[in-house]
Amino acid sequence: MEIVKKRRPVDILRGFFWLSHPGPVLFHLIAVTLFALLAAWPHLIWRILVLVIGAHLAMQLSIAVLNDYFDRRRDMVSKKNKPIVRGLVRPREALITGLLLILIMLLLLLPLNPLALLVSLLYLALGQGYNLGLKATPLSGIVFALAIPLIPVYAFVGVGRIVPFVFWLVPVAALLGVSLNLANSLPDIEEDVATHARTLAVVLGVRGSFTACPLLILLATISIAGLAGSGLVPARPWILLPTLLLACLAVGTLSVFFGSQTSLQGRKLYFYLVVLTCLVLAGGWLISVAL
Repeated sequence: MEIVKKRRPVDILRGFFWLSHPGPVLFHLIAVTLFALLAAWPHLIWRILVLVIGAHLAMQLSIAVLNDYFDRRRDMVSKKNKPIVRGLVRPREALITGLLLILIMLLLLLPLNPLALLVSLLYLALGQGYNLGLKATPLSGIVFALAIPLIPVYAFVGVGRIVPFVFWLVPVAALLGVSLNLANSLPDIEEDVATHARTLAVVLGVRGSFTACPLLILLATISIAGLAGSGLVPARPWILLPTLLLACLAVGTLSVFFGSQTSLQGRKLYFYLVVLTCLVLAGGWLISVAL
């Protein structure tokens, strides 16, 4: 990959676009938007919704930008297509941008429920802890298990609606969080082994990670069915049953068509399929409960 020595404005814009990790950030944006709309329905206050979604977007962008900033030396060896390594974005620019995004997040959170600020700061601490070194340890899975459940919790407290159902989301979202962590790590697992990073995916190995991802989603699906069937979290069957069926079909697809021989591009596709499955499962469950 060519290193850019003299940057044009279009080079800088392209660099910041890829620095923002647009794919993962978009999925987080969709998730928080869905959760916030469901939490506020039918009494939508658009000003509050914009603040909730905007603050979370700023936080996710800060985590994404600072991820590449802290990884820049490692990326010079294994990921030479990264915008900082290519010279599209200077390290100082990335650092300042990441810090400014945190400031924007805080300013947007000030008019909201103080609990929204607290939850966001906890998520931010987990995300930056991941960037600062936890990603290279087996604790990376725990970070995801703790962070992912905070997204729906943040959305609900951000719009001022706190219901018992939100707390049942935590263990289910934790299972999905670990699955997302493993799927996210699979494209980089050989590089992580070469650089002696002990991520959860490295500890489990390629085969173990491919086995664990759909298994965790299946456990989350069974948990949701159990909560609905027991009456602890009542849900509308005409929404929940198709959601659970789709999740089971996705688990089957992930198990049958992907495995240890999957190519790098196939692993990236696998990650996006895991993300989509988690969104459908969590979103469908929420809709079946909230409506």
